Amino acid sequence: MDCFYEAANEDSIQITLYTKAEFDELTNSSLESATTWILSSNRSVDKGNHYLVPDSKGKLNQVVVIVDGNLSMWSIADLPFSLPGGNYFLSDSISAEDREKLTIGWGLGAYQFSKYKNTKESARLSFGSDIDQATVLAIINSTWIVRDLVNEPANEMMPEHLSDMTQNIAARFNATFSEIVGEELIKQNYPLIHAVGRASEHPPRLLKLEWGNPEHPLLCIAGKGVCFDSGGLDIKNAPGMRWMKKDMGGAAHALGLASYIMETNLPVRLQVAIPAVENAISNNAYRPGDVIVARSGKSVEIDNTDAEGRLVLADAIVELCELKPDLLIDYATLTGAARVALGTEVGVFFSQQDKTSHGLYSSASDTEDDIWRLPLHQGYKPQLKSDIADLVNCSTSGYGGAITAALFLQSFVTDDCDWVHFDVMAYNMRNRAGRPKGGEAMGLRSVCDYLEKRYGKKN
Repeated sequence: MDCFYEAANEDSIQITLYTKAEFDELTNSSLESATTWILSSNRSVDKGNHYLVPDSKGKLNQVVVIVDGNLSMWSIADLPFSLPGGNYFLSDSISAEDREKLTIGWGLGAYQFSKYKNTKESARLSFGSDIDQATVLAIINSTWIVRDLVNEPANEMMPEHLSDMTQNIAARFNATFSEIVGEELIKQNYPLIHAVGRASEHPPRLLKLEWGNPEHPLLCIAGKGVCFDSGGLDIKNAPGMRWMKKDMGGAAHALGLASYIMETNLPVRLQVAIPAVENAISNNAYRPGDVIVARSGKSVEIDNTDAEGRLVLADAIVELCELKPDLLIDYATLTGAARVALGTEVGVFFSQQDKTSHGLYSSASDTEDDIWRLPLHQGYKPQLKSDIADLVNCSTSGYGGAITAALFLQSFVTDDCDWVHFDVMAYNMRNRAGRPKGGEAMGLRSVCDYLEKRYGKKN
């Protein structure tokens, strides 16, 4: 990772952080030469700004950053491409805890998707000796994995490409990879995955990754891998289809999370399931009004072919529940309704266990990862009732769409399963410090932190 280097040296440039009040105090005491230079250059001193302070010979000597009273991991996240190229280090006055979160923010801010265009070289930050370097890198790496996968155009991220990426990650950590492809999905009883993906020239797949000690608690992760979503026969309009390369964002999150778990050697037995499909249009596409019997034996009437993500997830979730996991997490770019409810920058989640939800909230606060729980309101379940099947795949109501989608998935989850469902945007619609426009990991840092607290770190 080019945005970091190991140890500061005499040529490295110090980054110092002050609140506005601290800066004013230094100014009044006349003890800080940097403040004198900043003020003499007629610069306004406001939070969020940074200042390049030269030495007596005009060479860059120090970077001063004005921060909020509550130090954020994003406080220096815009600096990797704002500073002149070179090596930097954080002032010793910053605590180890703050140094660690600032380093994570720096790494997230240094991300660029560089596969198809030339990109700018990032400034480099030294790792402090008092931070958990391995964990910091694991967090950054997992986020970059999500971003890279989501940013990849659909012509380079069809089910077979997603399969290759999963195999690469499995090989990196000596995990076991397997897949079920095309008509074999029917033979092995994954009818919903097959139905959604059968119209594409890119055969549907169920990708599986297994890792860890069989004696450890079983952690299962599912990720929606709709590599492109035309809407099927209920075709999307052009604006709605434009960003549907990101509809495999759930799969990207599953792989990012799996990478973190394996890189930090979390003491769990990991099982990942990714249904990878393209929701395309052809003469054999599944249709509105079709009835498909899912892996669980429940019959599903198709009301809308654009509600396909919950279908492919259902078969995967049923299989994972069969394994009786200690915890089951799924990620999906499932509904526009979740974005209507909370906007594009807050990850929605649902849970059957209050204790798990409280733990996730605590971790979200600790990691500055915005997530919010919506209710599995059972009063909306009648909206999924079908006249000819066990249930329909989506409600015709214009309200509560994220909830009814979650309820559909819940109907395939066993009652005693500790299950968490994330409905995320997986995409930044604007540039923010540490969060560039494009693919994004949402609810990932909070889950990583929660899992470490739940299962402990392996020595």
